[in-house]
Amino acid sequence: MYSEEIRKYGFVNQTIPEGLNLAEEITKLKKKKNAVILAHYYVADDVQDIADFVGDSLALSQRAAETDADIILFAGVHFMAETAKILSPNKKVLLPDLNAGCSLADSCPATDFGEFIKNYPNHTVISYVNTTAEVKALSHIICTSSNAKQIVQSIPVEKPIVFGPDRNLGNWISRETGRDMVVWDGACHVHNEFSLERILDLKKQHPDALLISHPECQKPILEISDFVGSTASLIKYTHKNSSDKYIVATEPGVLHEMRKHSPDKIFIPAPGEDAECACNECQFMKQHNLEKVYNCLKYELPEIDLDESVSRKALKPITRMLEISAKFGL
Repeated sequence: MYSEEIRKYGFVNQTIPEGLNLAEEITKLKKKKNAVILAHYYVADDVQDIADFVGDSLALSQRAAETDADIILFAGVHFMAETAKILSPNKKVLLPDLNAGCSLADSCPATDFGEFIKNYPNHTVISYVNTTAEVKALSHIICTSSNAKQIVQSIPVEKPIVFGPDRNLGNWISRETGRDMVVWDGACHVHNEFSLERILDLKKQHPDALLISHPECQKPILEISDFVGSTASLIKYTHKNSSDKYIVATEPGVLHEMRKHSPDKIFIPAPGEDAECACNECQFMKQHNLEKVYNCLKYELPEIDLDESVSRKALKPITRMLEISAKFGL
């Protein structure tokens, strides 16, 4: 029954009794099933609040792998749950809604990427963590937005590089490191669609606000930013910086964590191209809600399964990344 339901909806579509305190029931289920709940910074606030760990995708998978939990419920997108399964092959990994995909990962199909890198046989293939397990398995090294520059700099200058799939991140790293890389033409729909014109208007309205941006944003926005960094770096920056106001050019779900760290500061989500919307949300991250988390944990579905061969191959470039990162103290 549930397999048919999940094929139809992408999640367990069971009615929840009216008046049920979902946060309390999720906590009970979590203890009963020895589960750990992970939530990415971009999911809804109430889902973040019931999670054991909130953070960036790879860091969350690493934290879960260190626990003795039998079940990992990942409130994030599909490639994140895959990464958790790669790092914890003996744990059951659940994703509340299989429809929670990723525009960036989808912009780089493994078959196409495989054909692409055949044109560059002597290149080191560095793939962003925001990719499918199959693309990771085709790569030599994985990177995150936090360590991408260091990963690129660890490759000898005489060794050419293919970087995928985010063109904005890849081109930013190229400018930062001076390395000429072959960059796959992919993008995140959230970061790629921030409006430079509307951000400039917002800066005029708030001249005392600093603009902080994720490196997946387009070049013109990065060039006018006061700080560019990964999601975790942006949070850390706003916590330690003396400014009281920030315009934040990344998915606005992160503002929940920023406000926790700095409740007296003002955070303004950067606007996208849609004039009717004041921010630019990830439609996939917002697929998750407490109802889906509850049903997912109760029925232990949908479950993430990976081909063992793909999983083993994908683990190698992740391990290499972690080894390089350790040398840099990251």
